[in-house]
Amino acid sequence: MNLPLTSRSELPTAARIVVKVGSSSLTAPDGRLDLSAVHHLVQVLAERRAAGQQVVLVSSGAIAAGIMPLGLPGKPKDLATAQATASVGQGLLVARYTEAFAYHGRRVGQVLLTAEDLIRRTNYANAQRALERLLTLGVVPIVNENDTVATDEIRFGDNDRLAALVSHLVRADALVLLTDVDGLYDGPPSRPGTRLIREVRGSADLAGVEVTGRGSDIGTGGMVTKLDAASIATGAGIPVVLTSAANISPALAGEQVGTWFAATGRRKSARRLWLAHAAQVRGRLHLDAGAARAVTDGKRSLLAAGVVGVDGDFEAGDVVELVGPDGVVARGLTAYGAAEIPHIMGKSSHQLADNFDQHPRAVVHRDDLAQVRPRRRR
Repeated sequence: MNLPLTSRSELPTAARIVVKVGSSSLTAPDGRLDLSAVHHLVQVLAERRAAGQQVVLVSSGAIAAGIMPLGLPGKPKDLATAQATASVGQGLLVARYTEAFAYHGRRVGQVLLTAEDLIRRTNYANAQRALERLLTLGVVPIVNENDTVATDEIRFGDNDRLAALVSHLVRADALVLLTDVDGLYDGPPSRPGTRLIREVRGSADLAGVEVTGRGSDIGTGGMVTKLDAASIATGAGIPVVLTSAANISPALAGEQVGTWFAATGRRKSARRLWLAHAAQVRGRLHLDAGAARAVTDGKRSLLAAGVVGVDGDFEAGDVVELVGPDGVVARGLTAYGAAEIPHIMGKSSHQLADNFDQHPRAVVHRDDLAQVRPRRRR
């Protein structure tokens, strides 16, 4: 593993990068797949691959590519039609990528993932091995969410989040998020006087920034999802560049385009990243202020004495959110089911040993905890 990149000028030296491109950057105004945009993107990525850089492309556009062939008036509103449209469009999208990369002497491999592939450890390991092997064979993996079979319960929800998790999965040196604006602004880009933010070194640099949650008519994301993805990646030690698809060449060359998000955390174990960002939450445990500090600043286990409330229907071993007075602070695997919590919460270990269990367990052990940054309001 190379040392973490500390500035965008080091991007050309990165051994492995993940590039994510959204639907709005790949489609023409009439909703058709924009082949000129596809070929421009592929040309730049092929050049980076020829320079010795390994590239993983996370590409939206499957549903957009299927809209016109099916004669639909626009983006499907119901899940079944969206799945059918993705089924048609995914093949067309990958075919275009295959042709474009072949022109540059490069092969591609399709990798379709659902959130369950990062929730289940066996699936996670299998996906990691497959992507690693594709890269060592010189193949450019084309990753997308498997919209054809994904249900609402096991969806990533947007490819920005998927790209951040894939970056960790493949141990990338950097993540590049391509969108239809040239970077992060401190307000709506169309508003006079708004300023492009060139660099983000921490959450303090985002204070006062106005962002919206809605993306384009074709895509699912917006600037909020990109900031969430940047938070996931940088918190796991992976720097991020956010810019427009038109700026991909100078961005990968390390030039001063778009917004650079510096890495703020260390590389996490797959288990902790899974707990923090991919696991399906089954309920909530409400903590008093002392317990919230203990599991965050103190990095201690959650004991029953610090639990003041419970929501949801879950069993021992399920993932729950830990909520302090100021909001969600962590996620973890609970040692007790929802029906058991009311009988033990607020009680000390001595009280539990005397009245309930001679060997009381932590409600959530510190090895089964992952801190969560406060969620950005949508």
